[in-house]
Amino acid sequence: MSSLYTRSKEYARSRKAQSDSPPSSPSPIAKTLRRLHGARSSLCFRLEAATNPTTSDSYSDRASSRSSAYTRRENRLAALSSRAEEESNRDYKKLYESALSENQKLKSKLQEAQLELADIKSKLEKATQQKQEKTSDRSSMLEMEKRVCVSILTELKSDNQRLKDENGALIRVISKLSK
Repeated sequence: MSSLYTRSKEYARSRKAQSDSPPSSPSPIAKTLRRLHGARSSLCFRLEAATNPTTSDSYSDRASSRSSAYTRRENRLAALSSRAEEESNRDYKKLYESALSENQKLKSKLQEAQLELADIKSKLEKATQQKQEKTSDRSSMLEMEKRVCVSILTELKSDNQRLKDENGALIRVISKLSK
């Protein structure tokens, strides 16, 4: 339908371009002459059609050619609109299919990322457990070392006390011997 509109526009433009006179309104006399000429030509055409059977056939042929041209134009427009609808449907289908494939790609990437995240989380848990085990091992080792040190210290204290006692006894024996 837009193609018809542009054609009539072009025709109107070419008619305006063909006239060399500036655009001014026609005089009342020119208007009357045009009306009379138009009325006269239509009367002559009707008169000829009534008296001449071939002219009336050509008139009906013209009418049928106009109607067939109109139907051809309508068929062309219908075909164009159906093609446009098919193309738009195809476009929607293509868009849908491309969006669907993109969604599938994104879902697979998301699954890969989730698997990677789960793997990293498990590695982190293992590392924290190992660290906790190391710290617990260290703390238990420190406690054991403390116990050992305390036991050694108590032994040393007891040895020290025993040696002091022995020393004192020896000093008394030497002092009795020297008297």
